[in-house]
Amino acid sequence: MSLISLLADGQFHSGSALGSALGVSRTAVWKALAVLPEYGLELETVKGKGYRLSCPVQLLDQGVILHGIESPIRNRLSFTLLPVVDSTNSELMRLGEGEDEFSVLLAEMQTSGRGRRGREWVSPFGKNVYLSMAFGLPGGPEVLAGLSLVVGLSLSKVLSRHANKALKLKWPNDVMIDGRKLAGVLVELKGEATTAWSVVLGVGLNYDMKEDGENGIDQPWASLRDFSSVGRNELIAEMIQQLVVDLDQFRLSGFSRFREEWNDLDFFAGKEIGVVGQAIIGRSLGVDAKGNLVIDAASGKQTVNAGEVSVRARSA
Repeated sequence: MSLISLLADGQFHSGSALGSALGVSRTAVWKALAVLPEYGLELETVKGKGYRLSCPVQLLDQGVILHGIESPIRNRLSFTLLPVVDSTNSELMRLGEGEDEFSVLLAEMQTSGRGRRGREWVSPFGKNVYLSMAFGLPGGPEVLAGLSLVVGLSLSKVLSRHANKALKLKWPNDVMIDGRKLAGVLVELKGEATTAWSVVLGVGLNYDMKEDGENGIDQPWASLRDFSSVGRNELIAEMIQQLVVDLDQFRLSGFSRFREEWNDLDFFAGKEIGVVGQAIIGRSLGVDAKGNLVIDAASGKQTVNAGEVSVRARSA
């Protein structure tokens, strides 16, 4: 990471200058440079100038992120920043219970990023936001209703402050911009509930994703940098702040407090939709007080639980 930090500005750096800054030999620098393609970082070499990254990288900075979070909330967090991890959610699931109320984990790259329903979440180095948060949620199964929708709504509040286009929420938890997916949410439970749930929520946000034709994404997607100039670290600080604020409210009132806000951003509002894997076709009526999708079908109003199905807009 120290070498990448030196090269992050996209300027040329000689091998001797890099070695001096790192306290190693030029041979050691050369060996380290050879590893960069494994992170998806393209290196340019020009004789007489040295080495540079083809595209500058805006690295995560723990100090900047924490400074951007108000102290009453910052004092309730434990914070971990890793260069590479298989999955931020998986790592938090493996970790034991911390002393702080919210445990936050960020990574520059995921080697096995996961989305809903077992899908892969493409996670190149230094391009996007891969954030997971662990916390406790007291109560029985009913307290989980609408949780992932609240997380999506929380993200939309932050992103709407910076994007130059309106955002929408695609049930149950995708954030959309310009008709394309910008961010997604994965909520998982750790252990068995007794008097409280141990929740791990994961957020994947396309911040500076590039179209390379080989990223394997099988649906329309968008990158925030096409709509905003906000810095990645500043954005993450706002995301963490807003998530804690909204999760505090969710603990008190459940999803009902957020229902109207969510329905105002409903991507499917008034559209004819079909439920994949179920013979339900009709017009979307938004969500109810528990976060269930309500559909005006031929047989009458039907409700669909967020944990069981995926939804696609019907083609005209």
